[in-house]
Amino acid sequence: MTANWAAFTTAEPDLARTVEKRFGAFTHHILATLRKDGSPRTSGLEVRFLGGELWLGMMPGSLKALDLRRDPRFALQANPGEGTGMGGGDVRISGRAIEVHDGETKAGYVEEVEPPEPFHLFRTELTEVVRTYVEDDTYLVVQVWTPGAPLRTIKRA
Repeated sequence: MTANWAAFTTAEPDLARTVEKRFGAFTHHILATLRKDGSPRTSGLEVRFLGGELWLGMMPGSLKALDLRRDPRFALQANPGEGTGMGGGDVRISGRAIEVHDGETKAGYVEEVEPPEPFHLFRTELTEVVRTYVEDDTYLVVQVWTPGAPLRTIKRA
């Protein structure tokens, strides 16, 4: 089961705001894709939250774009920032990336983002959103959301 960003925002508005804030704190984040041989590839990436979707834009012919064309599964981790504080916690999103070929959709993205052209554009279908943070300098808290299920919160001392 998957959901777009709007569905996640509707299901868990507080967590969605926190996730967007973490991604908004820095420009570059880490995308994990799968190579032809199944081994992982990590790459830097900028992301955008626009029109109820989480978008991934990439340079033409980039290895990460070719990976996603072959196997759309991805994991995306927000830049943790400087030092060890990780204000707002560690945030990860997993799902599938679907390449957009529709000219009108790409034109709308260009209007908002002004990326260098040509480019690959992928919209995402989420399978999991995870936030990990420290509470009261005592507990490690893990929040896990998956489509169609309630938010799970796990606390460890």
